Amino acid sequence: MKSRLFMLVMVAMTLAFSACGGNSAPTPPPAAANEWAWKNGANIANQWGTYGNVGVPDADQVPGGRQQAAGWVDKAGTFWLFGGYGYDADGHSGLLNDLWSYGSGEWTWMSGVNVAGESGIYGTQGVAALTNVPGARSGAVTWTDAEGNLWLFGGYGYGASTANVNVLNDLWEYSAGQWTWMGGSSANAQPGTYGTQGVSAPTNIPGARRNAIAWTDSAGNFWLFGGNGVASPGNYGDLNDLWEYSAGEWTWISGSNVANQQGVYGSEGTAAPDNVPGARFGAVSWTDASGNLWIFSGSGYDSTGANGNLNDLWEYSAGQWTWMGGSNLSDEPGTYGTLGSSAPGNIPGARNGGVKWIDAAGNLWLAGGSGYDSMDAAGWLNDLWEYSAGQWTWVSGSNVNGQSGAYGTMSGAAPGNVPGARSLGLGWTDAHGNLWLYGGNGVDSLGTAGYLNDSWEYNP
Repeated sequence: MKSRLFMLVMVAMTLAFSACGGNSAPTPPPAAANEWAWKNGANIANQWGTYGNVGVPDADQVPGGRQQAAGWVDKAGTFWLFGGYGYDADGHSGLLNDLWSYGSGEWTWMSGVNVAGESGIYGTQGVAALTNVPGARSGAVTWTDAEGNLWLFGGYGYGASTANVNVLNDLWEYSAGQWTWMGGSSANAQPGTYGTQGVSAPTNIPGARRNAIAWTDSAGNFWLFGGNGVASPGNYGDLNDLWEYSAGEWTWISGSNVANQQGVYGSEGTAAPDNVPGARFGAVSWTDASGNLWIFSGSGYDSTGANGNLNDLWEYSAGQWTWMGGSNLSDEPGTYGTLGSSAPGNIPGARNGGVKWIDAAGNLWLAGGSGYDSMDAAGWLNDLWEYSAGQWTWVSGSNVNGQSGAYGTMSGAAPGNVPGARSLGLGWTDAHGNLWLYGGNGVDSLGTAGYLNDSWEYNP
């Protein structure tokens, strides 16, 4: 087992490799159109991590199987992965704080420790250092700024101590191979400081939370919505608060500073000042070509105050929320229609923990999650959907939950290939516009459930 000190020395020696974009060789050729290709990792669940040397790419390196990791894409098109819950180098499962980059079909271990359960090293707030590193965690949210730096907020895990594990509200930046603690607390379970709605202040900070959703707007500001965590002091549960981070300060924009709020839907397609999505975690989010913010699904509260999985679609524009589609009730089954054909009545079933992408044309793509299939049965899903021009299209995968993966030959695209059903994986879009899927908690090629470390490519 490598000690933390040894890890930090290795990081310092390999700083040139660990700057953002350091592993940015050209992306491999794309998969065939509308076909999945298994590109990396194992087709069997619960694999240990293979770490190699910090900062040195190697075809044999691969993160261990995991769920709820954090992910980014930098300006060079390199994908980055941090932490999550899964398997370390010794085969132990737990919360992780390893940082990886993926390019040219190879993983590179860039920072953090190769064993689970590590606390954070915070250093001085606002000051980068080679020894700084966030504590092990799952369910953090991420942004990429205009310079291509990676940002991380919150999650469930360890702050500056391993004495307690709980939700976090620390904010970190990763730039030029170093971590900087930028705000929030080094302790966990901290409540939010909301201040006055619509007014930024240096003391404002969202409460600690996990499985929130995040966007970056056209001006480069960060946005944060919901999650499961701490609102005001002593108030724990699902959240529906909307925050903006701009010029180094947080602003509470919308939603409640009290947990477990039901949704106020209004009329479908009509914006209104009182509209607001219900409190939730595990939704997906994106920004459209006009800079409007969108969310879909999650686990939380519907229009009646019932708690369950959701399949409602919302847009946030010009300071108001609009309910754009899906049901205002929880735990609804999917309406799949005909494979490959869009229709006004199509809608994915209620779910949380799905993976999303934005393609080159600005359309949303959604895969999997934990929720409801066409038969109104709950479980892990492996359906792939596209949302374009206001309509959903079921594109790939099954309309029945619990499906095993069909891997085919490594790197070979084929019509029969499809990732197994899963939740809480990661997705990114490469420079060619191809969609990539990594890991999660789901079903492998043998039908065995566990933590996955497979990487897939889909050419839309």
